[in-house]
Amino acid sequence: MRYFWILLLAFMATVGWAKENPTDLTELPIEDLMNIEITSVSKKQQKLSDAAAAIFVITQEDIRRSGVTSIPEALRMAPGVEVAQINANQWAITARGFNSRFANKLLVLIDGRSVYSPLFSGVFWNVQDTLLEDIDRIEVIRGPGATLWGANAVNGVINIITKQAKDTQGGLISAGGGTQERGFGEIQYGGKIGEGTYYRAYTKYFNRNHSVDASGQAAHDGWDALRGGFRLDSELSAHDSITLQGDIYRGKSGETLAVASVKAPFIQTFDDDIHTQGGNILGRWIHTFSKSSEMVFQMYYDRTERQESINGEKRNTLDMDLQHRFALGERQEVVWGLGYRFTRDNIKNSFPVSFNPDQRTNHLFSGFAQDDIVLFKERLRLTLGSKFEDNDFTGFEIQPNVRMLWTPGSRHSLWGAVSRAVHTPARADVDLRVNASVIPPLVPPNPGPLPAYVTLFGNPDLKSEELVAYELGYRFQATNRLSFDIASFYNVYDHLRSAEPGSPSVEASPPPPHLLFPLMVSNQVKGKTYGVEVAADWRPLEWWRIQASYSYLQIKLNGSESLDSTAKVDQGRSPHHQFHLRSSMDLRRDLECNLNFRFVDKLPDFDVKSYASLDVRLAWKPHPNLELAIVGQNLLSNHHAEFKGEAIISSLPTEVERSVYGKITWRF
Repeated sequence: MRYFWILLLAFMATVGWAKENPTDLTELPIEDLMNIEITSVSKKQQKLSDAAAAIFVITQEDIRRSGVTSIPEALRMAPGVEVAQINANQWAITARGFNSRFANKLLVLIDGRSVYSPLFSGVFWNVQDTLLEDIDRIEVIRGPGATLWGANAVNGVINIITKQAKDTQGGLISAGGGTQERGFGEIQYGGKIGEGTYYRAYTKYFNRNHSVDASGQAAHDGWDALRGGFRLDSELSAHDSITLQGDIYRGKSGETLAVASVKAPFIQTFDDDIHTQGGNILGRWIHTFSKSSEMVFQMYYDRTERQESINGEKRNTLDMDLQHRFALGERQEVVWGLGYRFTRDNIKNSFPVSFNPDQRTNHLFSGFAQDDIVLFKERLRLTLGSKFEDNDFTGFEIQPNVRMLWTPGSRHSLWGAVSRAVHTPARADVDLRVNASVIPPLVPPNPGPLPAYVTLFGNPDLKSEELVAYELGYRFQATNRLSFDIASFYNVYDHLRSAEPGSPSVEASPPPPHLLFPLMVSNQVKGKTYGVEVAADWRPLEWWRIQASYSYLQIKLNGSESLDSTAKVDQGRSPHHQFHLRSSMDLRRDLECNLNFRFVDKLPDFDVKSYASLDVRLAWKPHPNLELAIVGQNLLSNHHAEFKGEAIISSLPTEVERSVYGKITWRF
């Protein structure tokens, strides 16, 4: 507890200075928060108050004041989003249920570039990074976004949007370190080339300490990474602009694996190192025909490599996207687009984990159209649209939605939506073989003298998982200092993934001979989820802002009698209750204090208890261009568990420790 008391004493010592002309906390007062421009809901700029969806915006100011050091940590601020740390370098992240290390119902983009892996339709979070100071905002949509963004945007969309180069002019140097963040540094510089052309370039490095196991002993999960990137924005003319940006990275992280073996003691545990590297480059051209008509063409190339003892992957992806927005009369605005994605992989197989074939090329063709119709000016809007996709696994898919927005007054808006979304099969669903565990001889359900592998096989005949979602939301500004955002949902799922037992057989390789108890990936689970998410923003004083959110989630799944355990596990991976409270104070003109408290309910099927956590950040600006900060994280306990690795690929669980770090930032 010593770090907590140190930070608490520092906070109490500074409260008395709050009378010295505190400044406003952010550039936007409460009444303007609903007018923040967003793009993720309709693929066009619109006010947040005009969005008929459950959307939450994490601003640059939110990120800076929180003291987070990674994108997953920043996502904890959004209601309805589940962020659970598995170890020092891995997270399980989803929205509205079905959380997992390989969560596959949440689409994540960085500046319009999809970062989900076609290997399992999820995200390797330890390679998704950028300079956090360059993030303009993170738009988090809870609920289906498939009509615009396509398959796998089932339970939500996270769109990480970085600043334009003209907004990051000059230099930035920051460095720091502490108990968990052992050392980190960042350098960036932005400048101007000629008239209307701006650029920036950055590099960053960090070394993150290992976490601990339940007994407090050091785990093998340290993490370090080096990354660099650039962005160039140019106004070619009054009607044309281009963006060119890219990143390159290399990292190393660790984990402890438990792999099944047919020889006693039937499990092999070892420390493994994961090596990652890759890069991407993205180009975007925007042509403006008029105030009501615009065309955007975007293309990117992404190269990723990941190597570990039981698996390896090299992947190349090329993606092209064209969209056009135009007005149709005075009351309609249409957005339509076409897309194509090419991806090719090369998998390194091992006996525990293998893919057949070990190389595959996939093509994805898509198109969408959406019409935004004003039924009654400034009062009632109707949005109709659908996504059309053709993929190599299930063929043609249609994902429509209808949304309605009613604004009875300037301080109130009520919205509702009905949507269909699908999660299409990934490589792991179709081509995977995992030797997950071994049942020793004469141990039920293995009655014979031979050990038995429990092996999961992919299924080339899988259907897409289907969702029909019903949503209702209400936003209102109670006073000039207080606003609320409420969203509720009822989701109906069909053809969810399950593991269906097959007929046992005998295998001779690898020796010794052993039984094989097969499980086939299937579509035998269905069910429903429902819940509510509430967010409040209150400014009791000019220098004090309080943000609070609460999320409730209920999951009810069922399958055949033999698959009932599969449904129960899915139900137990997500907390029923989450609560988050943030307090941001400008104690003096040059002094800030920020507190972040969160409560997360238990995960009964993973035997993870509920926990509460407190982060505190104190920042001092002795000069307008110089900031010194000290951050304490997870201060309420020595260490606590948030999630556990799944049985399919068993990574030994670790726990999140209390930590503290210091940081210095200089701008010039």
